[in-house]
Amino acid sequence: MQVKKYLAPSLKEATQQMKKELGLDAIILGTRIIEGEKQRGMKNMYEITAGIDQAPTSKPAKQSTPTSVSGSTFQAELEKLSKRIYGRGEESSSLEEKGNGTERKSSSKEIEKAVDELANTLEDHEVNKNIIKDLTKHLWDSYNFLESSNLENYLISSMASLIPTTSFKVRKNKTTKIALVGPTGVGKTTCIAKLAVISKIIHKLKVGLISIDTYRLGAIDQLRIFSEVSDIEMEVAYEPEDMPKLIRKFKNKELIFIDTVGRSQKAKQNLESIKRYLDAAGVEETILVVNSTSSTRTLNDIAEKFKVLNYKSVIFSKVDEAVAFGNIMNLSTTHNVPVMFLTNGQTIPDDIVSVNPNYLANLIYTGKLFS
Repeated sequence: MQVKKYLAPSLKEATQQMKKELGLDAIILGTRIIEGEKQRGMKNMYEITAGIDQAPTSKPAKQSTPTSVSGSTFQAELEKLSKRIYGRGEESSSLEEKGNGTERKSSSKEIEKAVDELANTLEDHEVNKNIIKDLTKHLWDSYNFLESSNLENYLISSMASLIPTTSFKVRKNKTTKIALVGPTGVGKTTCIAKLAVISKIIHKLKVGLISIDTYRLGAIDQLRIFSEVSDIEMEVAYEPEDMPKLIRKFKNKELIFIDTVGRSQKAKQNLESIKRYLDAAGVEETILVVNSTSSTRTLNDIAEKFKVLNYKSVIFSKVDEAVAFGNIMNLSTTHNVPVMFLTNGQTIPDDIVSVNPNYLANLIYTGKLFS
């Protein structure tokens, strides 16, 4: 069992190195771009982390670029990858309670001051004022149980009770079609790449990709390069009438991801066009992808207009670029749409986190991503 890294000026070259040394059975565990220093004329490099569960039968060719991950095994790497994606969001990460349990009973003025400070924190983190009002009311309704030492944890528990979340459901021996939809530039294609790799190497599913993004320049090429690198079959639908044929072609796949074209929520006619593709494919699950740096007002408009596509959950992308996370709570509670994942970077498949209500409540309150 071994895991190795390959570095090259392109993904194609890095993949060729991997296949030459490890063989066709090697699996891509992750990819990332190492940005070059433009001032010094250095180009970007592409790094692939690959693994194989047994040593290659043929003698490896001499390579100058790969570096071995000493002491690692294929299964250990998979477990670490699964922990990074699912472990962070599933763990309870409540704030530590202050004090040792022997403090005197807090006065009403002390609690009132503390509640006001908590409300100000939530407002700074862009939580909707109506939600803050409900939360502070809930705190005062529980006045007899409150101490300044446990107020933060009580608030976070109250926040968690309001935030709906859902998990990524995988089904073996059954074809499930999942589409990702959303405005332009939110990172749908990268999200699909991450979910496809997770489905293949962690959940051991047979995966296929279909792109209907024939509008954006280079979109198909981007997904096709990924499909070649990860050895996941891909097809392109140019018209809604193409979808049934492609679905039949993927009849042996357990999971089919459909990458849609990014459209403005204001372009009703374009959204209806996407709907015709999804209806023709018989999509079982549609996920809305939104940019976490967008304002609550913009997100509410997106969530409302995209309802024509019948999405059932949401992924918040680019949380590593956001300065506040109150809009996550605002959107999910206002529209009662569960959050499935957060994405926090471009690395495939590492930079995606499965979440639960407690994780999100801590994120929103503290304004810090937990690792």
